[in-house]
Amino acid sequence: MPDAPFILSDQRTLTYGEAHHDSNRLANGTMALGIEAGEAVLVAMPNVVEFILVWLGLGKTGAVQVPVNTALRGTLLTHIINDSAARTMITAAGFLDRLGEVAGDLRYLERLIVFDPSSTHATLPHALSHLDRIDFPHLLDAEDTPPGDLPRHHGLKAVMYTSGTTGPSKGVMISHRQAYGYAHGNFELMDLEPGDVYYAPLPLFHIAGQWAMCYSSMIAGSAAVVTERFSVERFWADARRFGASVTFFLGAMANFLARQPRQPDDSDVPIERALIVPMFPDAGDFARRFGMRIKTTYGSTEVSAPHRMDWNDPDWKTCGKLADELYEARIVDANDEEVPDGTVGEFVIRGREPWLLMSGYWRHPEWTEKAWSNLWLHSGDAMMRKPNGRYYFVDRMSDSIRRRGENISSLEVENEINLHEDVLECAVFPVPSEHTEEEVMATVILQPGRTLDPETLIRFLEPRMARFMVPRYIDVAESLPKTPTGKIRKVALRQTGVTSSTFDREKAGVTLIR
Repeated sequence: MPDAPFILSDQRTLTYGEAHHDSNRLANGTMALGIEAGEAVLVAMPNVVEFILVWLGLGKTGAVQVPVNTALRGTLLTHIINDSAARTMITAAGFLDRLGEVAGDLRYLERLIVFDPSSTHATLPHALSHLDRIDFPHLLDAEDTPPGDLPRHHGLKAVMYTSGTTGPSKGVMISHRQAYGYAHGNFELMDLEPGDVYYAPLPLFHIAGQWAMCYSSMIAGSAAVVTERFSVERFWADARRFGASVTFFLGAMANFLARQPRQPDDSDVPIERALIVPMFPDAGDFARRFGMRIKTTYGSTEVSAPHRMDWNDPDWKTCGKLADELYEARIVDANDEEVPDGTVGEFVIRGREPWLLMSGYWRHPEWTEKAWSNLWLHSGDAMMRKPNGRYYFVDRMSDSIRRRGENISSLEVENEINLHEDVLECAVFPVPSEHTEEEVMATVILQPGRTLDPETLIRFLEPRMARFMVPRYIDVAESLPKTPTGKIRKVALRQTGVTSSTFDREKAGVTLIR
C-alpha cells in the first residue's frame, strides 16, 4: 500500500512508499559516510517527518539510533553524548547553541549532520568548528535502492536513555525484536486497523511517540499524526483537523483537558479510543464527556508494556493483567523472594521468548548484571497483584520523580543545585501534583552565614537543566533528616511535603524561559 498515508503533519503527508524510498536514501547516505552497523548515532531533532526517516534509515543499516531529549543542556546533555561514545550526531540547527555550550567537554563527537528546515545554512558555533559538518539534504541525495541485508531481530535498534534514579542516566539497549514487541502490544491494546488516524502529541525521542504511535500505526497500516508538542488549546482542533480516531494521553495531558470549561461540541470529537497512562480518578467522566473508550497499561523502556486490559474497565487503579503468553512476572521482596498476592513488592519480569525485554545497559555491564539479578529483570517499581491476576502500580522503588510524562533523576537535580556557591547540601524528592503524577521539590541547606533567595536559585538552575526538571517547590532549612549512617531520609521529607512556608514557583509567578 505505497500510496496510503503513514505520517500526517502540518508540513507534509508521508506515504508508506515515500517512507520506504526516502529511508533507503538516508540509509545509503549514512553508509557512504562510513557509519557502520552497530555504531551509535545521536539524534537530536524536533517532531518532524525527517525524524521518522532517520529512525527507519538507521534501522535498515543496523546503525544504533540514540535519541536525545531536546530539552537537555549542560552536564546532563554532556553525559549522554559522551556515554554513547557516538562519533556522529544528527541535530537540528536550533540545537547547535546548546552543543556549543558544552563543546569543550565532548570526548568522542567528530561529525554533525545538521537539519535546518529554514534552509538558512545555520552557522556552527565557533566552539564546534573543529567538527565535520554535513547538511541533512546531502543524505537524501543517495540512491533509493535497498541498502543490503537487513539487521536480524536480535540486533540493536536503539539506545534509549532513561533518567537515572541512583546515578547517571542509563542507556537502555533495545533490540529490533523488543521495539516490535512494544509496538505490537500497543497495536493490540488500541485495536488499530487500516483507516485509523493515531494522534498523540508526544516527543519522537520517547518510546511512546516513536513506537506506541508511529511503529504501531505501521504494523496496522494506519496513519500517525506528528505535531510539535502537546497544547491544551490546540488539541481538540488538531484532532478534528486530522480526523484522529485514536490517541495516547499521558495522565497529566488528559487531566489538563478534563479541567477545561465544557463546550457544546465536547461529545462531537472524532477520537473513539484513548490510552491514558497513568489513569486518573475522573477518567470515566472524561471518557463519557468526550464520547470515547479508554484503557491504560504499564510500561518502561527496559520492560516494554507487558499488561493488557479491556476497554472502559471500571477499576481505574489497575494496569491490567500480564500478557502471560509472552511474559512471566513476580512481585518480590528485597531478597527476590515472591510475596503473596495483595502484598506490595518490586515487579520483576522475564520473557517467554528471547529479546522481548531490554538487552542491557549500553557500555555498562555492571548495571546490566544488577538489573538482571537472579535471572529476572528488576523494574525498580513497586506493584501489588491481586488473586484475580490484576496488577496495581504503587510507586517507584527509587527516588525518581515522574512529572508530566518525564522521569527525573533526583540525583541529577541535586548535583546541579549543589554547584551553587551558597548551597551546602540539598535533597530533591517528589510531592503530589494537582495535575496527576508529581512535582519536583527541593530542600536546601545553605553554607553558614549565607542567604539565598529561591528565585535566584531557580535562575541559576534554568540554563543548566531541562525546564521540566527545575523544582517548583523550594524549602530553605537548617538541616536534613538523616539515618545514623548519614544518608538523607527522603521519606520523612516526602511526608512533610509542601507547607505554608514553602516557596512555590508557580504561585510566585516565576516563569521559566522556553
